[in-house]
Amino acid sequence: MRRLLSIVLYVCLVVSARSQTVNQQDSAWIRDNYIKLEKYIPMRDGIKLFTSIYMPRDASEKHPILMTRTPYSCAPYGAEKWRPFWDTYHRYYLREGYIMVIQDVRGRWMSEGEFVDVRPFNPDKKSNTDIDEASDTYDAVDWLVKNLPNNNGNVGVMGISYPGFYSTMAAASGHPAIKAVSPQAPVTDWFIGDDFHHNGALALMDGFNFYAGGFGYPRPNPTTKGPVNALNLPENDNYNTFLNIGALPNFMKLTGDSIKFWKDLYAHPNYDDWWKARDTRRAMKDIKPVMLVVGGNFDAEDCFGAWNLYKAIEKQSPSTNNRIVMGPWYHGQWSRGDGSNLGNVRFGSRTSEWYQNNIEIPFFHYYLKGKGEEPKLAEATVFFTGANEWKKLEAWPPANSQQQPIYLQANGGLSWSKPASMVAPSEYISDPSRPVPYTEDVHYSRTREYMTDDQRFASRRPDVLTFQTGVLTEDLTLAGPVIADLLVSISSTDADFVVKLIDVFPDDFKYPDDKPQPSRSVGSTYPMGGYQMLVRGEIMRGKFRRSFEQPAPFQPNKIDQVKFTLPDVAHTFRKGHRLMIQVQSSWFPLMDRNPQQFMNIYEAKDSDFRKATIRIHHDKEKASAIYLPVSR
Repeated sequence: MRRLLSIVLYVCLVVSARSQTVNQQDSAWIRDNYIKLEKYIPMRDGIKLFTSIYMPRDASEKHPILMTRTPYSCAPYGAEKWRPFWDTYHRYYLREGYIMVIQDVRGRWMSEGEFVDVRPFNPDKKSNTDIDEASDTYDAVDWLVKNLPNNNGNVGVMGISYPGFYSTMAAASGHPAIKAVSPQAPVTDWFIGDDFHHNGALALMDGFNFYAGGFGYPRPNPTTKGPVNALNLPENDNYNTFLNIGALPNFMKLTGDSIKFWKDLYAHPNYDDWWKARDTRRAMKDIKPVMLVVGGNFDAEDCFGAWNLYKAIEKQSPSTNNRIVMGPWYHGQWSRGDGSNLGNVRFGSRTSEWYQNNIEIPFFHYYLKGKGEEPKLAEATVFFTGANEWKKLEAWPPANSQQQPIYLQANGGLSWSKPASMVAPSEYISDPSRPVPYTEDVHYSRTREYMTDDQRFASRRPDVLTFQTGVLTEDLTLAGPVIADLLVSISSTDADFVVKLIDVFPDDFKYPDDKPQPSRSVGSTYPMGGYQMLVRGEIMRGKFRRSFEQPAPFQPNKIDQVKFTLPDVAHTFRKGHRLMIQVQSSWFPLMDRNPQQFMNIYEAKDSDFRKATIRIHHDKEKASAIYLPVSR
């Protein structure tokens, strides 16, 4: 055993040393073969945007430009300080001679002007004072192709998360030099499904920590220094911390009057024109560049954005060369790490590296450099968990995917057959003072692994309803959106509904290289037998069940329909597994608590939170169902 341990340690040291050597070699090569420039690029209204440019010294050929626009800083600042491309796969772009450009967007860091969150797209610009992120991109690209020596006139734009939003706006800019754009995990709609709201419910933990944690503080003048988190929250347990802070007005008291977007968010509790103007899908008409939309099926922030931006381009700009890639990734995992697992769930291959080498890099090489053959990308390249395989599909959802209802049954059953008799509904007490946690463990920050977490902890709670099939006798593959169609009655005038789609592993399941563990101790393998893997979960704020623009109260104890769509899934439930649905009315502190009274929740007091009895009906006349995109 000691000899084996010594061999393992030796191999790890060798691999680590080799990795460091490779990075050192790339670092030295890049510094020897590139120069760094810092420029202020003028916009049409006179504002100047700070831009870092990494230029190849090679003048024997002309080079493409690959650009990222970001609110998160193009640091490090100073011509002698370099962005560590050599620590990421982006080093391969520099090896190919790309001009790498990173720009601070308007009003952030070293750029001039006023920053506006998800600045609305203006399709009707009449003067030089009519600006948006599309026009800023146009002006920046125009300057780059006219002023950088030895560029070949071809520009690509890419970015992840908020920079994904700016990539989307680049596609809408109309500049003829922009040939290829890759919005990755793009911020798309902050009320319906990305980052800050899901179906009208506030993503409390992410929203508060992001804005109050630093991003939202004003920056009156260009600076290289980031904002400081002025909050001193009292505990390291986010569940207790957020519960003790209480109602949403208490969070506003903590942030004070200085965070503009946080105040805007409180001022627009419904899906009004202010929110609609910030839906980037409205700009996706007549898109000219080749598009590669990328996202993660287990992205806790912007899973909605990737799926729905792709669909918007397909619908509004049908002639655009538009492709989507969805892997089994957390937010941005395709750009870092190897993508072989998320939390306890393993994917059987290094999915991130496969994507980088087989899709993204060849994509930009061809469309910006004219190198190699045109990539034969499928319309949708999607990794199906469960089966752990990439599928190249001619459409998304695939043509052979059909919505099929699976019905909630009495005594926690699930069946493809509609209930045949009249039975009492399943019910639970939803208590806002003891909300259902989103994960079993104690954390300070929201985890990315919760997207595949074991849900056994939730199954044990009396305020979570659990419905499951028998053991599957054949594989069941789902490909597309999941639709929850619940018939409910509640004792109050409002409530939230969380629906979770879960893969229940066999009791004797273990990964091939696992060894039995006597207990769950430090270093032990997580017990996967009976694991309840979260495949997809989503919340619906009940008052928005008919309209996001005009909320409506429930009539107490009267049966009503709550129907909503969960983000798309790509998963195979293997033979021997079970399919489970969980229904609950809180998911804390991932989402804010509903007082369970019809009101403006942003104005709720601590005394407004009430218990409610929630009933889910599942009889032959009132049959609640989950519509699954079954792929044959």
